[in-house]
Amino acid sequence: MSDLRIAVILGSTRPGRNGKAVADWVVEQAAGREATYELVDLLDFPLPHLDEAAPPSFGAYANEHTKQWSAKISQYDGYIFVTPEYNHSTSGVLKNAIDYLYTEWNNKSAGFVSYGSLGGARAIEHLRGIAAELQLADVRQQLSFSLFSDFENFSTFAPGAQHTDAAGVLFGQVEAWAGALKSLRA
Repeated sequence: MSDLRIAVILGSTRPGRNGKAVADWVVEQAAGREATYELVDLLDFPLPHLDEAAPPSFGAYANEHTKQWSAKISQYDGYIFVTPEYNHSTSGVLKNAIDYLYTEWNNKSAGFVSYGSLGGARAIEHLRGIAAELQLADVRQQLSFSLFSDFENFSTFAPGAQHTDAAGVLFGQVEAWAGALKSLRA
């Protein structure tokens, strides 16, 4: 398992976003595990609205930004998506980034961390359906942070202590599936 690489994908680019603190916390909680966890911030991959002519499943990318995104995502055995909940779903920027690719996601594991007024649970439910289509094995454990109880003044991230143990369960499930699926991809 020490050779597993897990991306923590920050699914918000909004100015003043709460997601950066959440994603940083996730990476900090994963420190010291056998798998390597790395933050992938969508601010570093400014993808326009999907602009590839061929479907992503063809893998015939024409644009340099798509090729760079593909190369980045291909490096990982699993993913933890950190998503806000906007209008009962995930963010448009995260959905767009996911839609750019197909085979890069296949037969890998996925976990979800959300935040919002109701903990972002509805965003995760939408991401689970998307994961199924992409052949991502999503795990049961999830983390949901409430703007009312896990943030001070709705902006300063201060997660409750119960989330630490839950994060360990999430990491364990993502790593187990990532390891099992790695042999399938080989």
